[in-house]
Amino acid sequence: MSDLRAVPANHGLPRGLRVVALGGGTGLPVVLRGLKHAIAACGGSLTGIVNVTDDGGSSGRLRRDYHVLPMGDIRNCLVALSENEPLMSALFQYRYRGKGELGGHSVGNLILTALADCQRSYLRAIETSGEVLKIRGRILPATLENVVLRARLSDGRVIRGQSRIARSPGSIECLMTSPSRPVPAPGVLRVLREADLIVLGPGSLFTSILPNLLVRGVTRAIARSRAVRVLVGNLMTQPGETSGFSAEDHVLAVERCAGAGLLDYYLTNVRPIRSALRRRYAREGAEPVPLSPAAARRLGITLVERDLVREEPGARLVRHHEGKLARALASILRRHAIRRLPRRGADSAVAS
Repeated sequence: MSDLRAVPANHGLPRGLRVVALGGGTGLPVVLRGLKHAIAACGGSLTGIVNVTDDGGSSGRLRRDYHVLPMGDIRNCLVALSENEPLMSALFQYRYRGKGELGGHSVGNLILTALADCQRSYLRAIETSGEVLKIRGRILPATLENVVLRARLSDGRVIRGQSRIARSPGSIECLMTSPSRPVPAPGVLRVLREADLIVLGPGSLFTSILPNLLVRGVTRAIARSRAVRVLVGNLMTQPGETSGFSAEDHVLAVERCAGAGLLDYYLTNVRPIRSALRRRYAREGAEPVPLSPAAARRLGITLVERDLVREEPGARLVRHHEGKLARALASILRRHAIRRLPRRGADSAVAS
């Protein structure tokens, strides 16, 4: 493990820092985009481990038609790490219009699927696309298996498929995969074991973050790692999936899935959401999810409070600001370098 007490490099990060971020959807690209230059500046490595249970949109259609891995989240993460802006990134993100066979498909999804077929390897297809996009870092799928996500609700119903789970109005009690405990993709466990910083989230709790923890060996690798382990709190609840959830509920869901003591820090936003945006989200049943100091102490987790919101005039969505998020993660590393906190069960501190 890199010496976190080493003389800081650019951005206050130690030389050779190894960072692994897990997730999917729109959250993981924000983390990767925010960290890529800082990690490169300190001569470190940045790896994104991507959930592959998506079954909606272009990815879902290709998955059903050709029995391939869903490529949408992988594509978004590749573009987030890209230094080949703007043409190739724009090409990978281009989506065909209309209602024909190509309608709704992303060019990047088609390229990745074609490369995987030509090269007979998903990993080589991702690496080749990374070379084309000149990415700073590495992207790994959590598993190469054809995984279907399942959720058991509080009323006993079992819902099958990521897109259906995300829309479910019921309370999710248990998350499962078919096949059970899928085999991790080559390299996944190694980068987790060697990491100095492991970041989970932000993103959809049950359909972007937790599926990665159901891959065989992942939770054990994280639990045994000496890395600083951070859960980035979501800015708002997600209608259906986490309606009525507190931040404490989010952490407890991670613990039910992965066991207690997996996390060292919870990073939460303290900047008030504009009242107009809050009203808009409230109409959809969504609300902010800050973690209180008292809840952090109950959980045995260290709370870090920062302004993490991207403020854009006229914005209709609440989003994390990648620069603010990267600076907050760097501040956690600096704090951890001064005083390595005890694991679960000991008193935790609240950082402000």
